[in-house]
Amino acid sequence: MSGSASPDRMALQVDDLHVSFGNARRGSLIRAVDGVSFSVREGEIFGVIGESGSGKSTLGRCLVGLLTPSGGGVLHGDIDPFKFSRRELNRHRRKYQIVSQDPNAAFDPRMTILQSVCEPLNIVGDGTKAERREKAFEMLDRVALSPEMANRYPHEISGGQKQRANIARALMLDPNVIVCDEVVAALDVSIQADMLNLFARLQEQFGLTYVFISHDLRVVSHISDRVAVMYFGKIVEFGPAHAVIDTPLHPYTEALRSAEPEIIPAGADARRRIILQGEIPSAIAPPSGCRFHTRCPRMRDICRTQQPQQRELLPGRHVACHFAEEMLDERERRSLGLGGSGAGQGASATEALT
Repeated sequence: MSGSASPDRMALQVDDLHVSFGNARRGSLIRAVDGVSFSVREGEIFGVIGESGSGKSTLGRCLVGLLTPSGGGVLHGDIDPFKFSRRELNRHRRKYQIVSQDPNAAFDPRMTILQSVCEPLNIVGDGTKAERREKAFEMLDRVALSPEMANRYPHEISGGQKQRANIARALMLDPNVIVCDEVVAALDVSIQADMLNLFARLQEQFGLTYVFISHDLRVVSHISDRVAVMYFGKIVEFGPAHAVIDTPLHPYTEALRSAEPEIIPAGADARRRIILQGEIPSAIAPPSGCRFHTRCPRMRDICRTQQPQQRELLPGRHVACHFAEEMLDERERRSLGLGGSGAGQGASATEALT
C-alpha cells in the first residue's frame, strides 16, 4: 500500500483558530489557543514546538476534531469538519488520527495488543473478524513488531514497543493525517532515533501528513519540513525547520535554542545561554501587548502595549516580534565578522541574563 499525497494540495488549513476553556463571566476563561493561522501541505511534516502550557496539545486535538473551536476554523482539505453532524464527524474523523505521548494510558490492560490494535475496526464494523486480524498483523509488521507480540498484554512489553503498537492502531483506519503529540518524549534517547526513522518510513509508504508536536528542538529539526513556535496560545515564528532552529528571528525561539545541549569541539566557544527571567503570565489574565514581554530580554515599552503582528520577514519566514529586524541585522553583522550589535540595547539585555 502506498500513499498518493500531493504537495500542491492542502491537508489542513487553520484560520484564526481560538480554543478557550472556562467561563468569561466568572473571570476564569483560559485562551489555550488564541488566533493561530497556518496551513499544512499533503505529505508534509509540520512541527509545532514550545514549552508545556503553550497550547500545542490543545491545538493538536482540535486539528483532528476532538475539540470544537471557540472561534476561527479548521479545514480538512476544503471541508469544514465542524459543520458535520456527530455521526458524520465520527465517520470523517477516521482519516485524522492522533498518537499521544503516554502509550501506557492508550491501552486497556485487560486486552492483548492484537485486541487493542483491532479495536478501531471493531468499532466502525469494517470487514470480517478474520480480515481485521489480518490487517492488525500487517500493521504490527509495518511498525516492526513481531507476531509474537500480538498476544501479549501491555504490561508485558516495553514502552517503545507499546508506542509502536499505538502507531499501528492509528494506521488501522487508513488515515491521511496523523497528529503526533510528544510521541517520543517518554522514550529513552537511544530509542527515539529509531522511532523517528519509523515515522519517516511510514510517511513514505502511506503518503501520510504529520503534525509533529514536541518541546524538543532536536526532534523537530530531525523530522520536520516546517516548524511553528508557540508561546502562550500564539504562534510567534514559523518557517522552514532548519532555518527557524539554526537562525531564530524571535527572542523566544532564540531562548529555546540556547537551552538545547550541544557538543562543543575542542577550542570552540560555547553557545551563549539565554536564561529567561521575569514572571510567567497567568493563563487566565494574559499580559497586554506582546505575551512574551514579561520574560523577553529584548523588551521595550512598545512591547507592553502593542501586540506584534505576524509578518513575512524573509521568504517563508514569518515572525511576530517588533524587533525581528534587529535580530536579523545582528545575525548579518556576525556572519560578516563585524561582531557587535545593530542595537546595543538588545545585546546588553541578552548578556545581562547569562
